[in-house]
Amino acid sequence: MQGLHRYSPLSNGGVTLELTPNTSSPLAIDVTESTEMRIRRLISENPVVIFTRSACCMCHVMKRLLLSAVSVHPTVIQLEEAEIATLHAGAGEMPAMFIGGTRVGGLESLVALHLSGGLVPKLVEAGAITNMDFQTGMQLMRW
Repeated sequence: MQGLHRYSPLSNGGVTLELTPNTSSPLAIDVTESTEMRIRRLISENPVVIFTRSACCMCHVMKRLLLSAVSVHPTVIQLEEAEIATLHAGAGEMPAMFIGGTRVGGLESLVALHLSGGLVPKLVEAGAITNMDFQTGMQLMRW
């Protein structure tokens, strides 16, 4: 996760960002920034972020739930094993999802939040969607 290396489109409309040392890119990340500070910055800069490891099927399920239920495209960051240890800070779930800078947890926590009716208000509060966006989407789904 040292610098932005490649931006490649995915079949589901998302993108994959590979973060490796590369200071020649205009999108390069400050390589002097510690892993912990970089993770904190990514959490604060993105309304919905999922940290995952390579080939994580639960991350895919989380993205599909967010896209299909509330039309949110989360920022997904794939971490190396050493970086995952930095992220955990007492909570061992992977993938780890943050909404509005607050740790939601893993897939089970996301599903529970959605089923309890707490997901949409949290996304609205974080600025990931507006009430109008959600209401319009629900009306289209009823059609």
